[in-house]
Amino acid sequence: MSIVYDRTKTVVRRHVAPGEAVPLHPEAVGFAGHYDFDIDVLAAYRPTGKGRVERQVLIVRDHVLAGRAFSSLEELDAAFMAWVPQRRARTHATHHEVIGHRAARDHAALKPLPPSPYLVAERHLRPVGKDCLVAFGGNLYSVPARKVRPRQLVEIRATKSQVMVHTTAPDVSGETLLSSHPRAVGRGVVVKQDEHWDGLPTGKNRRTTTGDEPPPPQERVLRVRSHRAVAGPVEPDRCNPDRGREAAAVGL
Repeated sequence: MSIVYDRTKTVVRRHVAPGEAVPLHPEAVGFAGHYDFDIDVLAAYRPTGKGRVERQVLIVRDHVLAGRAFSSLEELDAAFMAWVPQRRARTHATHHEVIGHRAARDHAALKPLPPSPYLVAERHLRPVGKDCLVAFGGNLYSVPARKVRPRQLVEIRATKSQVMVHTTAPDVSGETLLSSHPRAVGRGVVVKQDEHWDGLPTGKNRRTTTGDEPPPPQERVLRVRSHRAVAGPVEPDRCNPDRGREAAAVGL
């Protein structure tokens, strides 16, 4: 039902005075909630409040490793498994029960494991770009354009092999996952799915001009006015006769 932890940084965010509530690390809280147990933080300066976890290391070292050499990991595992029945047949010096019998009763009292293991991942907040790409680790990862907006904050959950992008708040169905990609190797890589860009503006509705097209009439009038800012009759331009006629037409 509960597990006793020392005041390690992976469980306790900071130390507090005696009697105050201990602030727990969010990942530790999520881990305990996933496996359905309570975190019991050991009081400061209480070395006898937790089990003798470190003692088991010394026991294995003295009874399995001392004075022996192993040529492979398989040989080491075989030596350890041959010693385990001997250890479980002994009577424990603290609770005075046979270790194997106590272990079987403890295992029977444990809850079943959840169907999926707890996902240990890096978590970061990142804004979404106008091109529906999110930057992480020097690379870019795509998200569906129809589900996000530019500059929206999303949560990156990254493992060693995968990068998942989640919304900070669930939708009407309770889902937060936006996209999932294999983690890119190196830097400067764009990891995207083509269907994520459905809904982005393509620029087809924008008016564009090229250098070969003549400027619109209003733009030509402004050009004439900028060149002919003096009063009086306008003489035809020897280099461009049309410019003089255009200026006379607008009354310059």
